[in-house]
Amino acid sequence: MKTQHIHLIQKWTYHCAIILLGLALTVKLAHAGGGSFMVQCPDHTALHPLVNGQPNPDIKCQEIAGGDGYATMGDGSQIYLFGFGPLSGIDLVNQGKPGTQSASEFNKTYNGVNLPYTDEANGGVVVPNALHDASNPNENLNGAVTEPAVIMNMGVLNAQAPAPMMAINEDDEFFLTLSNVGMIMRPDLFEQHTVHFHGYPNASSYFDGVPDVSVAINIAGSMTYYYTAPDAGTYFWHCHITPPEHIQMGMEGNLFVNPRQNKVPINSSLYAAAAAHPCDVKDILCATPLPVSDNGATQPAEGANYVFDDGDGSTRYDVGYPMMMMGFDPNFHYASMTFNPTDFSGMKDKYFMLEGRSYPDTVNPNLITTTDSDALSRPSQPHPAKITIDKTNGQKLALLRLANLSITEFHTLTTTGIPMHVVGQHARMLRDLAGNNLDYYTNSVTLGGGETDEVILDATDVPNGKYFLYTSNLDHLSNDNENFGGMMTEIVVQ
Repeated sequence: MKTQHIHLIQKWTYHCAIILLGLALTVKLAHAGGGSFMVQCPDHTALHPLVNGQPNPDIKCQEIAGGDGYATMGDGSQIYLFGFGPLSGIDLVNQGKPGTQSASEFNKTYNGVNLPYTDEANGGVVVPNALHDASNPNENLNGAVTEPAVIMNMGVLNAQAPAPMMAINEDDEFFLTLSNVGMIMRPDLFEQHTVHFHGYPNASSYFDGVPDVSVAINIAGSMTYYYTAPDAGTYFWHCHITPPEHIQMGMEGNLFVNPRQNKVPINSSLYAAAAAHPCDVKDILCATPLPVSDNGATQPAEGANYVFDDGDGSTRYDVGYPMMMMGFDPNFHYASMTFNPTDFSGMKDKYFMLEGRSYPDTVNPNLITTTDSDALSRPSQPHPAKITIDKTNGQKLALLRLANLSITEFHTLTTTGIPMHVVGQHARMLRDLAGNNLDYYTNSVTLGGGETDEVILDATDVPNGKYFLYTSNLDHLSNDNENFGGMMTEIVVQ
């Protein structure tokens, strides 16, 4: 009886929300410049002009929807989310990759089947990864969704945990559009949303996403945030409207800034490249001082990856993995779905996750979908957390971009058999102002809410086999009441 009652409430709220949002959208579009859905991505700027008449590749764009949805926990339970979903780079995001694209790719415009949809021939729902049609030259599953009706159709109940990943390069300009499609399950809230780049250096207050000093986006409205990419490192982003609630409900995602050192030509000096962009050693905000001396390190290969502009090659890695440590309180989420008061003082996480998944789902290589309240299945957790170091392909060093945005918990991650090389903290290389490297080796790291670490797993002398990355907080190794789960994943050295 209780389940039936909840189902009726869900259907009622869903239909009411569609009507309310439709009216709101009609009113907004009736007034020019009145805040309707509007997506922006210029192909050139004064900072990055056209290149031989073509869009500048250093301009990056991405589009997201702010709304709600559902995710599947490690014990099979479905949990309600406030969250963000992709409206560009959709196929990339659903493969666990960043949805950030160059302006030329972003502006091609999405040209796939409007989701959600039902594949009647197979009697089920098909997710975006199944839409590829190599014979269709016009198909594009990664361009931006720009039509307001399609933004609504694809944006509602499209929340993902974590939110769509973003990745840009130092010196890029980044245009990020947030379209607020409303919370279908909670139309009474009329929630605004923002995007806040946590820990991002020298962010403009107007685009910082803190509503007290910037702008918040109403339902049926869009805003395009503008950022430059100054310093390499691991960041994350989240909604800054009532942060304890919206972060707990799932509105958090990964953000990475790659160093310009990645683009240094083969056999060129890394020290010289770093010296070409010096920072004043007297400045305590100096992100990465030059090393004490030139150790002669050069760029070994095209496409080599570094965490920072180190100048000595000390932060090089072969393969990288996002690793956001997350936790959900099912009672808080249930109360948020069913119009009940939310107990902030009693908030206690019971599901502990890496990249939105609890073990054993962390090692599942496939996209996880969840059936929503409208009986349609949507991608909910696209990021596997299994770590593979393939020595046959020359891989020895795996970068873990660790992030913790919990408002209730400290999280500790530890490894067995593989040393953890900590090269950065809080998006800053571990190096003092005199140029001495302060990196260290350990078998565990602990992060509080709002902290990030850059950790390289060094498998150079590690035998092939299966190892584990897991929390030493024993009560975090469960999926609510189910034992042997939680914040744990596998490391495969092969």
